Amino acid sequence: MKKLFIVLIMLTSLAACSVNQSFEDFFHERMERHAKEYEPEVKYAYSLVHHEENVVTDHDAVAIITEHNLQGDQIFIAYIKKENGVWEWKQTRGAEWGTPVQWSAMHQEPYIFSGAISDPTIQQVHVGGKQANIIDVADGKRFWYEISSEPSQEVKVTRADGSEEVLEEIDEEMLKDWEGKDGE
Repeated sequence: MKKLFIVLIMLTSLAACSVNQSFEDFFHERMERHAKEYEPEVKYAYSLVHHEENVVTDHDAVAIITEHNLQGDQIFIAYIKKENGVWEWKQTRGAEWGTPVQWSAMHQEPYIFSGAISDPTIQQVHVGGKQANIIDVADGKRFWYEISSEPSQEVKVTRADGSEEVLEEIDEEMLKDWEGKDGE
C-alpha cells in the first residue's frame, strides 16, 4: 500500500510539472527532440532568437527560431498555445536568407505575416497599415512579423529614403525558378 501511495504521489508530481511547464522549457525540450532526427554530419543547430508570450490570448506564444539543417541556414516563426495546461505547437512558417521570397502568412488564425529582411535600407514593415515587429537576428539580417485578425493584408516596406514599396507574397513558381538558377 505504501508503494502504491508513493507511485501515486510521483505521478501527480509529474502531471503537475507538465501542466506548469514554462514556455521556454517546452520549447527547448521539443527542439532537442527535433535535433535527434538529424544525422551528426548535418551539424543541426537551433537558436531561440526571440519569443513573446500572451500575444493573441493568455497562454500563447510566438517564437522566432534560427536553424541550421539540411537546407542550410533558415529562420522560422512558430505559434504555440497552451491548451488544457499543456503547450502545443500550432503553426510554423519559414524563410531563407537572400531569396526572392518577400513574405508569407499563416493560413489559419491567428494570421501571422512574416519575412526575412536582408536589405539594410528597409526601415519599417507595415501589414494592413499596422507597423510590424522587426527583430535583429545577426550580421545585418532581420526578421519581421505581425499578427492580424484578417487573412489577407497588404504588406508594405518603408526605406531609409522615405520611399514605400508594396511587397508581393511568396510565389512558389518564382521560388522554383530562382532555385533552378541558383544551381547553375
